[in-house]
Amino acid sequence: MCGKTTPGTATPTVFIDNSRVRVTEWRFANKGDNTGWHTHEYDYVVVPQFTGKLDIEHPDGTRTTAELTTGVPYYRDLGVQHDVINANDFECAFVEIELLEKR
Repeated sequence: MCGKTTPGTATPTVFIDNSRVRVTEWRFANKGDNTGWHTHEYDYVVVPQFTGKLDIEHPDGTRTTAELTTGVPYYRDLGVQHDVINANDFECAFVEIELLEKR
């Protein structure tokens, strides 16, 4: 994730990082683990590796819950600001694919 502004407790593992894409696995070992506050500098796709929930904290202080299904991807435009938090009682992970070529 680009533009990270505060550290989190989730573990990132970068698998691919070249001039076109960055592929990172984000692993949340425990409930409450988080990515830390960040702003996405690129469009991106997330592929959940679990079925469950993530809490999303927004800049205005609100929190929403995202329901995810293993293998079902979703896309977001650049500029998203948030902190992503494991809302499950189990370890979970997702793969994030950042599209590094700006539109």
